[in-house]
Formats: sequence, structure tokens, C-alpha cells
Amino acid sequence: MDSSANRSGASGSEGAASELGSEVFERSIADLGAAMASGDLTAEAAVQAYLERIRALDQGGPRLGSVIELDPDAPAIARELDAERRTKGPRGPLHGVPILLKDNIDTVDGTRTAAGSLALADSTPLRDSGVAARLREAGAVLLGKANMSEWANFRSTRSSSGWSGRGGQCRNPYALDRSPAGSSSGSGAAAAASLCAAAVGTETDGSIVSPASHSGVVGFKPTVGLVSRAGIIPIAHSQDTAGPMARTVEDAVLLLTAMQGPDERDPATAGIPSGTLVDPTAVLLPDGLQGARLGVVRNLVTCHPEMARQFEASLDALRASGAQVVDGLEMPRLGEWRTAETEVLLYEFKHGLNAYLASLPDRGQPRDLAEVIAFNLANAERSMPIFGQELLVAAQAKGPLSEPAYLEALASIQRMCREDGIDALLTEHGLDALVSPTGNPADLIDHVHGTKRTGGSAAGPAAVAGYPHATVPAGLVHGLPWGLSIFGTAWSDAKVLRYAYAFEQATRARRAPRLLPTVEIRPGTAV
Repeated sequence: MDSSANRSGASGSEGAASELGSEVFERSIADLGAAMASGDLTAEAAVQAYLERIRALDQGGPRLGSVIELDPDAPAIARELDAERRTKGPRGPLHGVPILLKDNIDTVDGTRTAAGSLALADSTPLRDSGVAARLREAGAVLLGKANMSEWANFRSTRSSSGWSGRGGQCRNPYALDRSPAGSSSGSGAAAAASLCAAAVGTETDGSIVSPASHSGVVGFKPTVGLVSRAGIIPIAHSQDTAGPMARTVEDAVLLLTAMQGPDERDPATAGIPSGTLVDPTAVLLPDGLQGARLGVVRNLVTCHPEMARQFEASLDALRASGAQVVDGLEMPRLGEWRTAETEVLLYEFKHGLNAYLASLPDRGQPRDLAEVIAFNLANAERSMPIFGQELLVAAQAKGPLSEPAYLEALASIQRMCREDGIDALLTEHGLDALVSPTGNPADLIDHVHGTKRTGGSAAGPAAVAGYPHATVPAGLVHGLPWGLSIFGTAWSDAKVLRYAYAFEQATRARRAPRLLPTVEIRPGTAV
């Protein structure tokens, strides 16, 4: 590689990224709100600035590919919110703030909700999802739909993260030939590249924290039940949840507080314990690590050597911020749950997707999983150009949720990751939370073999358990970001976010992406 030529090309992309829509580039939600309050910025102008960046960087130029569809009414909605601000004042911190939603989150507006698939490319639900309804109530402007790994990465074992039939290949904003991870690929990439103030993703196992780590943003997967799943195209009700993806912990917290809470359409939210809703004033504390006991789980990720060095520096930062760090822990029974977890996801996917599709107005789209499979076979040239649908076929072969095979697998994996896993480590060592690298920096996009997962991931235990998990930018390896994971027991969301915020304030490791065509290897930096 000619590194000097690469630097020359990169500087143009970096300059374009920072100059286009400069009034919103790298601006926090609080910054945008203050500018709107002072009259220096309007919601309509913010929307137009993000649209300019999307047209230039996502649809043109570097072709990041993180946004599938834009709501044509977004500028008008922003204009109405500007008028409301003048006459009534703001509804809250999200008033007039432009947000992107993953393409599996229902909205009734000028966009479709399709989980990235061509099978649902013309699908419009009857009502907003619980998440969209709460965000609209909070005054957010829903810009449109972010690209994602099709069917939330639950179509093929050889899928390319960030690819969907509806949106094509999303790319990593730090190096365009690198994977953005999945399945909330577009939400992470768009938030990182300032194509929105923040975004909403969803996770079943790693689909928020992995793309957040790869794209250098904060990602938070709440305890299952803190945020409504109503109107979200499902994989598995025992693990699915929506969550925020943002450039700062504060922005993630502000987005989460607008989304959280009971929803009569999602029974899981009826069980939120009293006092566990996230309160920003109790979370956004620079000294929030004082007295915390954190356990370092060493067997979840095998680190790149440079990342390993930086991880040790992150642990030093935790200690310097007042945390007691208990090192050398290992997650019990690591990976033993994987086969049974796949069984659970196959059963629950068929059950949940059939129910979701049956709830849609009949506009000629598939009405159940069998019809989705048939659509893909009939349209294979467009729907399956680079990988198949073996997971869909496997799910279709499963029976009802009353089958012993499903019930035993569910009980087994939850016991391994809850009582025998996260909770066992916390109790045995008197810990408040656990930490680990989220995963290694991004691999190359590979449409032949599919997405690699070099070195493992910290996502699994908290995902299977349904417990809260935050990832915070912690460093760069050859310009590619990686995140520090912090996770804990059920309903410890506020505690996990408090530690994440204090770590972020102590380290300030995040750097804005430069939209490089590939990684920039500098002389003397090889490790």
C-alpha cells in the first residue's frame, strides 16, 4: 500500500466529513438543544444539515450505506416542533432532535419497516412501535430507517454483517473496507458519522454492543423488559430489546430515558421493579466509579496485542477513578450455551415472526415465515445474491413453544448465563459489575465466507441472561475503534451506565471517524 497516497485520499474524506453540515457535526443532544433554545439553530435546520450529510457521505462520496430510507415529512415535522418550542417551550431534551431508527422498528410515516428484507420492502404497520411512539412524544424527529444485517443477522450462518437486500452493504466509517458488525450496523455507523444526533438499535446477542464497538460509539443493551419490544420485528422474545447508540454516554442516557418504561403492548415491561428506571441525574456523575467493585473477565475475548495493551491502560483508568478492580476472573461454562441458544432462537423466531407478520395489514407481503422463505426462493437473484437462508429454513422446521426441546434449552441457557454465570461471579467476589473488551477491531468485509468474529465477543452472557450491557469507546488499533464492555445483573441498568459515564469522562478515548478507504498503517506502528 502507498501510505502517502492513502493519507492524501483520507484527508479529503476527513475534511468533507467535518465541513458538511458543520452545525451538527459531532454535536451532542445537549449541544443541539442549547443551540435551539438560544435561537442559533432550529430543528428544521438540524434536519436539513443531517440530510445534507446523508446525501453527500452515505448515498454519495464514500457511500457509507448506513441509511436505507428517509421520511420525506421530517423537515415539516421539525418545522412544527420549532413552532411548538416558540409557543410552549420544549418537551424535553429530545425536542427537535433528529434520530434514526433501525429498519426493524415500526413507524407509521413515510418509511417502511422491513428488517432490511425485500420480502417486506413495501410493508407499513398499522401503528408506531412502542419505541417510536415514546420518541415522538418526547419531541424527537424520526429521520428515517438505518440499514441493518438482514433479518437481524438471523438468515444465514455465512451472512455479511451490515448487508441487507433493501439497503446493500453498510460500511465501517473508520475504514470503508471493514465490517460495521451487526445487526444494528447502520445505527452504529450513522451515529458515528454524525448522520443523526443518535440512533436506536436492537439486540438479541451482540447486535447493539458489537456494531457500537466497531463504529466507535456508545451502545447500551438494557435489561430485557426496560424498553418496549412492541412493534419491533423479532428474533427471540427471551433476549430481544431495543437500545440507544450514540457518540456519548450522556446522549445514550437521554435517548434511553425517553424510550424506557411500561407498555401495555409488551408484557415484559410490566415487571420493571420500582426505582429501576434510569434517572440521568443519578447516572451522569463524573465520580460514579468511586467505590465500585468491578471484576475483569479475561476469557471472553482474545485480544489483538495492541488492544490488550490499551485494555490494561483502561483498567488503570478505572482504578484511578476510584474503582476496586478484581482481576483474573473467567466466565464459567463459556460457550457451552451456544448450541442450545441457537435452538431457542430458532423456536422463538418462528413463533414471534409469524405473530408479527399476521398483525400487518395484508398488502401482498408474506404472512408467515414459510411465505418469507418462498419469496426469497422466487426472488433469489435479488434476495440471496451472496448468502442463503438456512437459518430461516431451520426455524420453519421447529414446532410450538410448548415442546420440551425448547423449554429445556431455554431453562438451560438462562441458568448457565444467569445463576451459574454473571450472578455467580458477582456474588462470589462481591462485585457491582463485570468488565471486558467488547471485541476486537473490525475484520474486513467478506462476501465469500461471511463475517468473521476474530477473538470472540463479550456479548453472549448478558444477551442470553437478558441483563444490561454497555460498551464505551476505549481506544484505536491502526485507527479502528474498540470498546470496553461493562455489564451486570438484572435491572442494574443505572449502575452500569453510571460506570460507563465515569469511564468515558476519565478517558475520553473516542475519536471521530475519518471515512478512510482502508486502514492507515503508519510506519513503526505494527504490533
